[in-house]
Amino acid sequence: MAAGENQKLKMLYLVKILSEQTDEEHGISARELMARLEELGVNVERKTLYADLEDLERYGMEILREKAGRNTLYRLAGRSFELPELKLLVDSVQASKFITERKSRELIGKLEGLASVHEAKHLHRQVLISGRIKAMNESIYYNVDMLHEAINLDRQIRFRYTRWNVHKQMEYRRDGAWYQVSPWCLIWDDENYYLAAYDAAEERIKHYRVDKIVQLSITEEKRLGREVFGAFDPARYSRSQFGMFGGEPMRVTLQGRQELVGTLLDRFGRDITLIPEENERFTAHIDVRVSRHFLAWIIALGDGISITGPPELVEQMRQEAARLSAQYRQ
Repeated sequence: MAAGENQKLKMLYLVKILSEQTDEEHGISARELMARLEELGVNVERKTLYADLEDLERYGMEILREKAGRNTLYRLAGRSFELPELKLLVDSVQASKFITERKSRELIGKLEGLASVHEAKHLHRQVLISGRIKAMNESIYYNVDMLHEAINLDRQIRFRYTRWNVHKQMEYRRDGAWYQVSPWCLIWDDENYYLAAYDAAEERIKHYRVDKIVQLSITEEKRLGREVFGAFDPARYSRSQFGMFGGEPMRVTLQGRQELVGTLLDRFGRDITLIPEENERFTAHIDVRVSRHFLAWIIALGDGISITGPPELVEQMRQEAARLSAQYRQ
């Protein structure tokens, strides 16, 4: 490359060199800056370089100077993302179940581009999550984007919904019938993306796994269910759904030992009603959509927590216990 042919790009190349080669721990001298600029086809004198660095500082870039023997080293500080923040984002990408392996590598590569070459080495991390299975369907990224677009346009959506069969293949639900609903929000729960939408035919809120939605399109029809979603609380809805398995909403009374209070708070949040009882026990009132998944969660807690109301749910738990006893009877 002929020296000087990229002279108009001097400031851009200077920012690129500082961004890639320096950080708060690694600096670069004026001589090295001039040499790298020359490799890129940019001629610069030392006095002009100093003026350029001052211009970048006036623009808002935080450039630190440090004496190193007879040289002065320049370092770019104050980046949009600090190294600990980038590490957190990389860990989140690697640990996320719904992001495919290929997409994970692409995203992490882009995150590395936000750090210096020295810091990027620290982003080659391997987060070990027991039993982690990465998603295989990359259409989820495009589905999420289209769903946000439909919400912003205030339009209904149309799609087919799938499930796994015993041959480990995805098949249509309802024999391939089309679903048409009004999308209102996306919920990330239990490491999966869910769409919360209003089903006008059933006049209620329903949710769908985004990675199981296929052939998604936006219709010209306006969304319905605004009155229903006016008081919709996504966090409360997510907490009330066990593994996002549907069920009838119910106010449930539980009694348990105080050491399991944290378990309830982790699951339902701190706004649940807790009443201290004698012998280090408590009574709690929670709002939950009752499903077999919820009953299994109670069973897994052993004798630490019991359902005491309403009576019909207590009876349902007795029946579930009898069913399990019969299923595993010798």
